[in-house]
Amino acid sequence: MATGGDVDLGELSPSQQDALQQYMQVTDQEVKDAIPLLQRSQWNVQIAIAKFFDGEGPDPLAEALAQQELPRSSARLENLQESMYTAAAQPPRRNPADRPEPAPRIVPMPNTVHRPPFLVGLLLTPFSLGWAVASRLFRTVWYIFSFLPASIRPRGLTNGSTSGLRNTTGRRMLMPQDTAARFKREFEEEYGNSELPWFEGGIAQAQDLAKKDLKFLWVVLMSPEHDDTESFTRETLLAPEVIGFIRDPANNIILWGGNILDSEAYQVAQEYNCTKYPFSALVCLTPKEGSTRMSIVKRLVGAMPPTAYLSEAQSAINKYTADLAGVRAERTAREVTQNLRHEQDSAYERSLAKDRERARQRREAEKAAAEAVQRAEEEAAAATRLAAQRDQWRRWRATRIEAEPAADDKEVVRIALKMPESSGAGRIVRRFRKDTSLEALYAFVECYDLLQGEFDEKAEEPTDYKHKFGFSIASIMPKSVPPTGAKRRDAGDCRFVCLSLWLWLKVQPLRDTEGDKFTGPQRRTGQASRRDEACKAC
Repeated sequence: MATGGDVDLGELSPSQQDALQQYMQVTDQEVKDAIPLLQRSQWNVQIAIAKFFDGEGPDPLAEALAQQELPRSSARLENLQESMYTAAAQPPRRNPADRPEPAPRIVPMPNTVHRPPFLVGLLLTPFSLGWAVASRLFRTVWYIFSFLPASIRPRGLTNGSTSGLRNTTGRRMLMPQDTAARFKREFEEEYGNSELPWFEGGIAQAQDLAKKDLKFLWVVLMSPEHDDTESFTRETLLAPEVIGFIRDPANNIILWGGNILDSEAYQVAQEYNCTKYPFSALVCLTPKEGSTRMSIVKRLVGAMPPTAYLSEAQSAINKYTADLAGVRAERTAREVTQNLRHEQDSAYERSLAKDRERARQRREAEKAAAEAVQRAEEEAAAATRLAAQRDQWRRWRATRIEAEPAADDKEVVRIALKMPESSGAGRIVRRFRKDTSLEALYAFVECYDLLQGEFDEKAEEPTDYKHKFGFSIASIMPKSVPPTGAKRRDAGDCRFVCLSLWLWLKVQPLRDTEGDKFTGPQRRTGQASRRDEACKAC
């Protein structure tokens, strides 16, 4: 069974395994770090997720247990020397006051618009229209008064016409990204275009990025109404050494600023316990306090010189750089291990795919071979069945061949058939009636071997069988092949015989007569021409 750190996953109950699965799907944290956090959260998924994103504060239960484990009356039996040795051997306890404060993850609540019911809104429509007209008229008059000299201009109008960070009119609650863009624009309107890399997003997005990339989050909160804001911004924050320090990639700093007149920055000031302005804070991941805890590692309050400002920030960064480097190295090693495991899994999947492809090809080859064998067996069975039907048809057809007419019959034709050499019959001379069809002539040739011996007189015609002759009968002079299809001619056709002439025919297999088909008039000999003239006389 796979283990996560020192905890065996097999020892977890089903509910604990479900909680671990839900927590890992949301946070994508390793098992060895997720299980201790869930144990400290009493396996409550919501509390564990909140600790992961907002940071983990001191555990009241652990502190209470620590207070209960204080040495009792048994410690009075020790002498001074033993107490000194015991105190020297024990590691010094960390003062809770030295622990950095947790930096909660702040997500501003969306502005909720409450709509009255339809009937109430319908009743309030006249008042809404009147308020809209009055407010437009008031803004028009206010705009006209703004052109008056400053000495006679109303004081409220003078204060409301300011721009930049001091502008307090019309500040609507916006989305975090829009609020950050407005702060940057107002800052540049007030102090000019600076090179400070303000993060254009919410404080929660900046904190998540700092946790993900293991960077320091530099938070700057400004109060436009404070007297030190102007001097701090121009002399300290916009000092070249401060800008260069913040922009240096080696320091891994994400700069986020806010105006406390905005809702998000005000919530940050409340959560960070900010009581004096201008306020700056450094936030980073503190792995010693918790694997996912973001803490405020340095507070910079009030106006101070640039050197002192940088010195305080540099000391805090140097203090926690080693811890972040250790976490970064651990993440890199974990990523290398994951990449190696992924490559191994990919190689295994590719090898498995090749094995599956070979197995598929083998199955297809076996299937094709089986189909070929089955097809050969079916063809052999069909050939055997066809041969049996052909033999049955020949026996049946032999019983229906007319007997040879008498020699003195005038309605006869004497036909000489030259049989193929493979039959061994040689030349056959037989008399046929002039009205004998070509099919009967072909059937005589087909059943000639049976007619020479004894055959079954009671043979029946096979069902579902259409006989095809495997040969053709052609006249020698002139050379032509009579059709055996639907339009059959009689044996006494003038094509073969005229009056009392003999008809010389040749029986040849179909494979030997390909290309010898009669295609039209051919050049004929004198004897053939005389026969054609005799045919015309008929």
